[in-house]
Amino acid sequence: MNLKDLVDRLQIRLKNELPGAKAHEQMRAVPTGNLKPIFDHKLSPKPGGVLILLYEENGILKFPLIKRPVYVGAHSGQISLPGGKCEHGEDGIQAALREAEEEIGIERSLVQIAGTLSNFFVMPSNFIITPVIGVIYQHPAFKPDAFEVDKILIATLADIIREDAIKKKNIIAAGQFEMNAPHFEIESEIVWGATAMMLNEFRVVINEI
Repeated sequence: MNLKDLVDRLQIRLKNELPGAKAHEQMRAVPTGNLKPIFDHKLSPKPGGVLILLYEENGILKFPLIKRPVYVGAHSGQISLPGGKCEHGEDGIQAALREAEEEIGIERSLVQIAGTLSNFFVMPSNFIITPVIGVIYQHPAFKPDAFEVDKILIATLADIIREDAIKKKNIIAAGQFEMNAPHFEIESEIVWGATAMMLNEFRVVINEI
């Protein structure tokens, strides 16, 4: 299936009921140690958006992920989709496009929106995220932001849709919580947590079309 055929089918499929939580739960990490994370947010979730940016290279469908730098925070060093919080007056799509432009250097005007997946609540950071599926019909020239991006990973669609794509591994989250984490492996990096849960909904949708 080429990129245009995939996008045509996606646009139709995304207008119907989405798998949502059922797909998310397949990738939920489970605490295995005595110490378990507790999240007690006093404020309403902050809105944001992330971008699954599809493009085709030599007949292979791909999309970028980013590795966050190490910092004091909930998602230090993790692999994520380009994106972030909404600024005043933005919706999730606008935030995803702006943040992707800032983080990986993709001009937002070049991105065609195919649709969105189910909104996803990221419990550790108290965000409600809109996963946006975008398409670019030329080879992207990625430019990682030196402050926000440690490196850009390139995933192929096959990395997440093949039958053995989902793996499990015991990890230490936030330097202290033992977790059994369903995950995808992209360029030898473990993609787990919220990113893996959103990508799994994308995986389920792709396998339906």
